[in-house]
Amino acid sequence: MTQPTDIRRVHALPGHLRTALNLAASGVPPLPLRAGKVPFGNCRTCAKNACDGRPNMRSAGPCQCPAPCHAWAAATTDPHTLTSPAWALAWRQAVAVAYHPGGAGVTVVDLDNAAAVAWARETLPATRTVPTTRGEHWLYRGVMRSANAVRPGVDVKSSMQYVRWLGPGTGRITALSESVRALVVKEETTPAPGKVVSSLHGRATWDRTVATGCRHTERYVRTGLDRGLTLVRSRTESGAGSQAFGVARFLAVQHERCPGPCGLAVIGEEIVAAAVLVGVPEPYARRAVTNGLQTPQGRAA
Repeated sequence: MTQPTDIRRVHALPGHLRTALNLAASGVPPLPLRAGKVPFGNCRTCAKNACDGRPNMRSAGPCQCPAPCHAWAAATTDPHTLTSPAWALAWRQAVAVAYHPGGAGVTVVDLDNAAAVAWARETLPATRTVPTTRGEHWLYRGVMRSANAVRPGVDVKSSMQYVRWLGPGTGRITALSESVRALVVKEETTPAPGKVVSSLHGRATWDRTVATGCRHTERYVRTGLDRGLTLVRSRTESGAGSQAFGVARFLAVQHERCPGPCGLAVIGEEIVAAAVLVGVPEPYARRAVTNGLQTPQGRAA
């Protein structure tokens, strides 16, 4: 029997390499991190990207280097590569293990401090979380563009990024939502008091005349809408676009069982106007609100 020998060989491997092999077996492409918790530098052949990069990088190149070059692009689930002589020195010097979230089919919202975590709990869908030294990683199923500093203390890491492996985390992982995708769209800063980036003239105001098929009272709808508009207008520093998405989504869900029409288009115009008032570019605000108004059935009531 060969199994006992194989088990002994696995346990004889450096700890970080054992972790990497376990990740690879689960479909998560790992890579070693050196001192400073950063990827190992390129070899002489790949220095300064002279090899034109790996095929899965932004600029697809011909590099087939066997060494762990090109940072996140070196991550792999191939156990033969991970245990190859070209990677051996890196594993002996490694201080941590990272992984390529995009290669694993996930997006990580990196929350770097307590304030960022508190913001996420109010704004983003609940999902699997992993504690970090100063904050948390929130994992979502799906791949998107990466972006750093999308708001204070918040990075989005997915494609063309690496994330340090800190354990599997807790909680059920949920699908990537539009509110997370919206984070990588840069919002303009709030204008100085008395100045507005743009304004919407002649906008409609929701009332019962535009909602002849709504099952709710006018007071019920107006109260909920006014509260939502207050939330959007309170985001004077950042996050108004994401808040507009959340408000639109919440209000749309309230009308799922209405025969319609419920005047959601007019409700959307009011939310867009509130977001524009605090400095969100109108095209971004309209996109966020349009996405939010889509009900689970894929329609706006």
